[in-house]
Amino acid sequence: MNRPNNDDWRFEYKYRLSAQQYYQVRSAFSPYVRRDEYTLRRENKRYTVRSIYFDTPDLRALQEKINGDCDRTKLRIRTYASTEEAGSDIRVELKARKGITVEKRNTFITIDMYHAFMQTRHWPETADPVLIEFERYIHLKNLKPIILIEYLREGYVASTQKDLRITFDHNVRSAASSALFPCDPFFRSIHRNMVTFEIKCNKSQPAWLLDMVKQQGLRIVANSKFAQGVQISRPEIVVPSWSY
Repeated sequence: MNRPNNDDWRFEYKYRLSAQQYYQVRSAFSPYVRRDEYTLRRENKRYTVRSIYFDTPDLRALQEKINGDCDRTKLRIRTYASTEEAGSDIRVELKARKGITVEKRNTFITIDMYHAFMQTRHWPETADPVLIEFERYIHLKNLKPIILIEYLREGYVASTQKDLRITFDHNVRSAASSALFPCDPFFRSIHRNMVTFEIKCNKSQPAWLLDMVKQQGLRIVANSKFAQGVQISRPEIVVPSWSY
């Protein structure tokens, strides 16, 4: 997979769809979009996204998400394969939220760099600002890997607005894990039989998209895969009174 660079601020709008709504929405916007290059390369037109998320021992990142804090940063390491043998690129990400906007900073690493970091909590000598900041956060907040999230993504880009990206995430599931490629992970479904629909853009949405969302009666939802995954797959570490 080529390496997209998404180091910019953007707006994100999330919706949860039934199977029927998924087909209706996809049909409604089909005249205005095309499949992205990653989706086109897959025979079934969906590609794997697998991420390991980090949090503090007292789950500070989860609590900030549940409380709706407007200024927070999420750390994760992501790959595009379900097995290490597939040889997928691995991406280190910092995802910061400021009010209603989101910034993703990312960089790609090798599988050897990933293993070295997971064992030592330090990157090999590097000048990469993303890796430097990632490691700084890890030690500043004593972050540990706590949850594995995996899903199949179907991505689209707009024909006339370069900054607009639309995705459908299918079969979203989570597993208690501290690694990207654990042996025999026990996955649990997140909102079984539902599809996560996301709109990501740097500026205003086009009129055709706003009209489509209104006509389909869609409502924005808080849809943190990280928070939902922890609550479903790591209930033993979650304070019972928390909810999402």
